[in-house]
Amino acid sequence: MQVINRLRQLDAFPKINEDFYSRTLSGGVITLVSSIVMVLLFFSEFSLFLNPVTESELIVDTSRGETLQINFDVTFPALACSILSLDAMDISGEQHLDVKHNIIKKRIDQHGNIIETRVDGIGSPKIENPLQRHGGRLEHNETYCGSCFGAESSDDDCCNSCEEVREAYRKKGWALTNPDLIDQCKREGFLQKIKEEEGEGCNLYGSLEVNKVAGNFHFAPGKSFQHSNMHVHDLLAFQKETFNVSHKIHKLSFGAHFPGVVNPLDGVEQGQQTSTGMYQYFLKVVPTVYTDIRGHKILSNQFSVTEHFKAAEIGLTRSLPGVFFFYDLSPIKVQFTEQRTPFLHFLTNVCAIVGGVFTVSGIIDSFVYHGHRAIKKKIEIGKLS
Repeated sequence: MQVINRLRQLDAFPKINEDFYSRTLSGGVITLVSSIVMVLLFFSEFSLFLNPVTESELIVDTSRGETLQINFDVTFPALACSILSLDAMDISGEQHLDVKHNIIKKRIDQHGNIIETRVDGIGSPKIENPLQRHGGRLEHNETYCGSCFGAESSDDDCCNSCEEVREAYRKKGWALTNPDLIDQCKREGFLQKIKEEEGEGCNLYGSLEVNKVAGNFHFAPGKSFQHSNMHVHDLLAFQKETFNVSHKIHKLSFGAHFPGVVNPLDGVEQGQQTSTGMYQYFLKVVPTVYTDIRGHKILSNQFSVTEHFKAAEIGLTRSLPGVFFFYDLSPIKVQFTEQRTPFLHFLTNVCAIVGGVFTVSGIIDSFVYHGHRAIKKKIEIGKLS
């Protein structure tokens, strides 16, 4: 019995007889409002409990020997597909010139409608008595082996199309000044095809896989080659003086997509105001690891960008018309991790919501009640003017 009495003395919630309760209209309104607030806050907290939260962390990137995947989708409304090429190079000295693997080109008209979709190249050669490497014309029972016009790497090399001649010239570091003097180009109508595509645009989309070091990739007219340790493009073959490199970047990303990623160049459109120019984008790439709630990791990247445009003059090898992307890697890696809110944390927040709302509503009710009594008493004694 003494134990029960001692427990009764520990009661922190003493009860008051209902006869001493005084219920008021203001108290009822405050109770109703506080109940609604508690319900809304409870469902808000419950929603946060059900949905995972993403925690971020910055660490030093210690990875080595990895590659970087570049995904792009770019439209050039005033450059034909036959003259556009894509090059990539990095500070380690590795170069990918006139990239065609995993690249799709779409010819588009002035209204943006697709004319043709193709992998790359001008077209297949039409063999109609073509010129052989030895100088004669192709005979009936003879295998075709076209001349590379001095650009052969060995005596057995053959150039059976205009594209192969251009590629042989590119490897030699030579410019193809007059395609009409090349039998393959003349038969395929190289210049004629370029003139037919005049006024067309081109959409390029695909991906590149490069070393995970600083470098650049660019879209520019003409075949590229090395000349005197300089990267130049053969623009003389197109017999044009100006190139409009206006463009729209539909998509540009480094690595796989992950939830919440923002690529700042997506949807960017640039209209060239001068006759010829060079667009330069300087990108800072930040390695990113995203781990979802199931523990699956997505290795990707984010990037920031600044841009610059400068007018270019034809013939200056250091100032070529085109769109250039220069990227550098950040030494800091960002880790995003999806986590669920612990149940005890959720329970603690619910208790805080209930207790906090009751406490605040009690303070407001007490203020309203005592304020109302004080005003009423003054009215009764006639002191309220």
